[in-house]
Parts: sequence; C-alpha cells; structure tokens
Amino acid sequence: MPASLQAIDGCWTGEGRVMGKPVTMAIRARPVALDALMIVDAESRAIDDPADRYAAHLTLGASSSGGERAQALLTGYWADSFGGGYAAAGRGVVRGDGFDIAYAYPDATFVNRWRLQEQTLRWAIVARSSDGAEKPFADYLVRKIACPKAAKDD
Repeated sequence: MPASLQAIDGCWTGEGRVMGKPVTMAIRARPVALDALMIVDAESRAIDDPADRYAAHLTLGASSSGGERAQALLTGYWADSFGGGYAAAGRGVVRGDGFDIAYAYPDATFVNRWRLQEQTLRWAIVARSSDGAEKPFADYLVRKIACPKAAKDD
C-alpha cells in the first residue's frame, strides 16, 4: 500500500462544510485484506441540526502502472447512507502529499482530494460537470486523534 494511503490510518476529527452547510466530521481509517486495502468510515452531522447525519464507507486500493516512472493508480468504492443507488466505483492517483479519486455519477463526477500535512488532513470534494467546470461540494479539515477504544476491546 502506498505511503499516502498508509498515512491516513487512524482516527480523525474536525469540521467542514457540505454545500455551504457547517458540519462536524469524524473519520476512522484502517488497513484490511492483509494491508492491501484501506477502509475509511466517515460520519458527519450538521452543526445547526444534529439530527441531520450522514455516513460513508470507502474502500481504497492502489496498484502500480508499471514502467520506470511508475505511478500508483488508485481504485475505490464509495457507499453511503443514501443507499445502494448512490454507490460508485472510483479511479484516481496517489500523490506525494495525498491522493485524488473521482467517482462518476450521472449529474457530475465528484473529485475527492485528500491532502495530509503532519497531523492534519484536508478532504475536499468538488463536483466536476461534463464541460470540466468544478464547483465546491464539501471541504473538511480534520486532525489526528487517538482512536476511541471499542467495546469489544475490553
């Protein structure tokens, strides 16, 4: 697994905006399948309405494109609390400071840009239309925290 994916392993918390609405964000990322894939569980709540909740479950994996200047190609799957009708496969690239992955939907391609700097992670999502124009959709800034102890760990 590329270092850019390994670096998001752990728990993160912070705030952001989704379509202009302020939200809290909690992320838990962990390797699975003998460390070949990274699973990301994200949960957010609207700050002004705690009943307005959202959750996403992402699977991310990488493979080398081969050649002398091999670049890690990213594949993934997006599933969320809107259900199966909104699940999507994604493709992207691993960068030195994070990774980008895009999920195509009928109305737009949602480009996810993950950037890591020390203990801070920025996850920005833009909606890219068929003509290439980008419109901000979501933007989160989270910091790494110790993962809460799970009840089954007792």
